[in-house]
Amino acid sequence: MIDSHSILLLTIGFLLGGIAGFAMHRADFCIAGMFRDLFLFNTAAKLRALVLYLAVTMTLFEAARLCGLLPLYPFPLLGPATGAGFLGGMLFGVGMVLAGGCVVGTLYRMGAGNLLSFVVFIGLIIGSTLYAEFHPAWKQLLAATTMFSGTSTLPHYLHWSPAPLVVVTVAILGALVAYWAQRGLMTRKLHTRGALQLWQAALVLAFVSLSSYVLIGMPLGVTNAYAKLGALVEKTLFPEHVASLEFFSSQPLSYRNPLTGNVLSGGPGPAWDGIAIIQFPLIAGIVLGGTLSALRLGEFATSSVAPRRQYVSAMVGGMLMGLAARMAPSCNVWHLLGGLPIFALTSIVFLAGMLPGAWLGGRILVKWILNEERPGCSPVLPVVPKQ
Repeated sequence: MIDSHSILLLTIGFLLGGIAGFAMHRADFCIAGMFRDLFLFNTAAKLRALVLYLAVTMTLFEAARLCGLLPLYPFPLLGPATGAGFLGGMLFGVGMVLAGGCVVGTLYRMGAGNLLSFVVFIGLIIGSTLYAEFHPAWKQLLAATTMFSGTSTLPHYLHWSPAPLVVVTVAILGALVAYWAQRGLMTRKLHTRGALQLWQAALVLAFVSLSSYVLIGMPLGVTNAYAKLGALVEKTLFPEHVASLEFFSSQPLSYRNPLTGNVLSGGPGPAWDGIAIIQFPLIAGIVLGGTLSALRLGEFATSSVAPRRQYVSAMVGGMLMGLAARMAPSCNVWHLLGGLPIFALTSIVFLAGMLPGAWLGGRILVKWILNEERPGCSPVLPVVPKQ
């Protein structure tokens, strides 16, 4: 039975997801596309919005911490940095480029009717579920490659207060954003009434992340729910096998929610628990936010017209992302939008692995998936504003 506290958290998660999905669709805010374009086209045009996001979110998180609004600092489920996590980040980088979207970009595009994104979504669930088969061995590798004496953030490792590091970093990132803004590089020509600039979506996401951290107790995250969905399906087919897997019986989440005061616990197994309460409504909100945005713009459409190789790329990319998100552990949204703003060491290591992975994914995309004469195409086409 769901109590009133759970209903409150479900509602908050759904609303935050809806706002995020709506804004991301309106701007086509795609983290995978940011890094893909960097390596395939040598342009950081889209990546500038992520720089702005980091500057604003670092400021908001630190201000909230200093005001006592973040009793959970660092937030739950944030483990130590590991060498194995670097490999997970690298595999994730390959997967997100092949998929043409990350774990959240896939959701808002799927909500807008993109069938290739639905294929990526299925791949994410399959990959997340497959990880359970070798979880014990990978867990040992994570433990054996732990770095920085098990500390979770750079300020903690350096024995510093986060404030000075935030001030210096935000000053550098802010100077870059100001430089780009003065030269008109933060804006693009919009052809659809109601579309958002990438920098506008970045600001919306920064406040959504802050709201999630203050109210839920942690920033945005969805990939544990993908494993849970896979476990639910597998349990109907092979219940004894699911019960025998250590991964599905693990309970990595256990914390007291700062808003309700209730203790939330849970894991990737097929059960209604804290993970389900936090992440399922967020996923639903992002999908429906993308649907609402697409309908209001007149852009909602389903189409299966795409070369077979693009469907193969979408499925393989989704499976790699799902697998890598559990190996890292977690995904680019959790690390880049949540971990980096507090200088989480595991998120820094994830980014260090994701960068060469995205480069490698771009090479694979051009050589094996796309025609050589069309290197700019993406397996999952972005939302293109109407002329």
